[in-house]
Amino acid sequence: MSNHYDVIIPGGGLAGLTLSLQLKKHSPDIKILILERRKSVAPTAAHKVGESTVELGSYYLREVLGLKSYLEEHELPKHGLRFFFKSHNKADITSRVELGPRAWLPTPSHQLDRGTLENYLVEHTRSQGTEVLLDANVKDVQFGNDFHTVTYIHQGEEKTATARWVADATSRNSLLKRKLGFQKPMDHHVNAVWWRLKGVIDIDKWSNNKEWQTYLVSGLRYLSTVHFLDKGYWVWVIPLGSKNTSIGIVADPAIHPFDTIDTYEKSMEWLKVNEPLCYKMLEPETPNKMDFKILKHFAHDSGRAYDGTDRWGVTGEAGAFLDPFYSPGTDFISLSNTFLSDLILRELNGEDVQFRAEIYERTYLTLVERWIPIYRNKYNLMGNAQIMVMKIFWDWALYWSVPALLFTNNAFTDLRMLKQLFAAPDSLGQKFGKLHERMQQLFLDWLPYENQIFENRYIDPFDLHLLRDFQANIEVQHGEKLLGKIAENVSLLEKFAAEIFRHVSAQVHGTPYDLKVNPYTMSLNEATNHDLSFVAEQDEAITRDVETMWFYSKEQLV
Repeated sequence: MSNHYDVIIPGGGLAGLTLSLQLKKHSPDIKILILERRKSVAPTAAHKVGESTVELGSYYLREVLGLKSYLEEHELPKHGLRFFFKSHNKADITSRVELGPRAWLPTPSHQLDRGTLENYLVEHTRSQGTEVLLDANVKDVQFGNDFHTVTYIHQGEEKTATARWVADATSRNSLLKRKLGFQKPMDHHVNAVWWRLKGVIDIDKWSNNKEWQTYLVSGLRYLSTVHFLDKGYWVWVIPLGSKNTSIGIVADPAIHPFDTIDTYEKSMEWLKVNEPLCYKMLEPETPNKMDFKILKHFAHDSGRAYDGTDRWGVTGEAGAFLDPFYSPGTDFISLSNTFLSDLILRELNGEDVQFRAEIYERTYLTLVERWIPIYRNKYNLMGNAQIMVMKIFWDWALYWSVPALLFTNNAFTDLRMLKQLFAAPDSLGQKFGKLHERMQQLFLDWLPYENQIFENRYIDPFDLHLLRDFQANIEVQHGEKLLGKIAENVSLLEKFAAEIFRHVSAQVHGTPYDLKVNPYTMSLNEATNHDLSFVAEQDEAITRDVETMWFYSKEQLV
């Protein structure tokens, strides 16, 4: 077999395998070599980041790559993200404020058993004509004008192969980032530990309270990606299609030092103190522990992403990685693969793609930069149910209304659309970013004034018409009307942000609930907005939405 390829992909995990499928879908004759260092098939419940997907990533797997049938047959459907907040008695799950959908969501997502999925993807991409070598460890890449030379060790023997393009999918090994020197730290220092347990862990069985069990259909809590939160941390419980369960602790070391969780034994003692019910239910499962992994300071940035002249790119964790709180890993694989596959296919077809590569790189890195404030310093807020409910609902509205919709409508590879969205200082994309940053700062500024512990509440995001509509319409195709739809959604976000601010300002400063608010300049540091050159009008439906997630009565604040 010839050792020259159109594309060599170092790294045969989720990012590299899905990139190969995306390339093959659009160009069946493209010649691809994947070099994966693991020596054999991945174990069931493989110990990897990225078991939970959300809407954008699920759309990519289901619709872009055509994996819908596989996912529905072999992986678990996911019943959204579910959160349990601090209460006076965390040993009783029913005492905690619970946030999560009651009914099935209109736009699907999945819980992924990474071992099962990646083994399937290896065979599936091989069936499309891609060469996949296991036990292949890449040593170096030498860049050339016409082709690049990749040196690797395969089953103990040094070999070389050449290719027009190299697409780095080596995860945290970051082959090209290290070689070309575009490492970039991220100012978000949080650690994670996690392990797998053999068998099913169903939190619906963590209480005998019949009323609590009837809040939603039996089995749907089990299918959620579950978060238990308090100040400085969250704990996850994720079911896997292999009938195993993933358990993890993610914590800010300034509040929960890493050396208190960096072994399984320490993690269990930590749970005993911080999440006593989790400890009670999980400790008897210790004999079923399959593994244990630590990831210190897991968030990292990237100074580059794609080069159309030198013909390389990075995807997945070989680029940037944010935080697993909202399960965004597969989203960023989807975005980076979409940018990179478009560049590769165009260039192989004879197009000069350097300008396009610069636009894609700027867009990708800007998305990363804009998403960092969602997580930075926000672990301080996790002990506060009222702030976190507002923040989670805002973050979901933001995600569903713009980036998810842009992705499903193929806008991220439409240069005309990207120019209209982001080029001008007052463009919709720029406004979207400024609004997002203003809201993330509001949540931080609110914390000194809000310390109430709320209990015995269930709140469903789809009791809010705004969130229900945004989620239900993620996959709607708008064609030439897409820009108008994004403008409409940004206008709704402006009104949503202003209404949240009115409620918070009323609590903090006693301002009226019909306060005139400019959502781009609003600040709790001032009792009133001084810049009213733009005012977001009040919307009755949005006001009702905010009242739904507002735990105080207005009388309490008088």
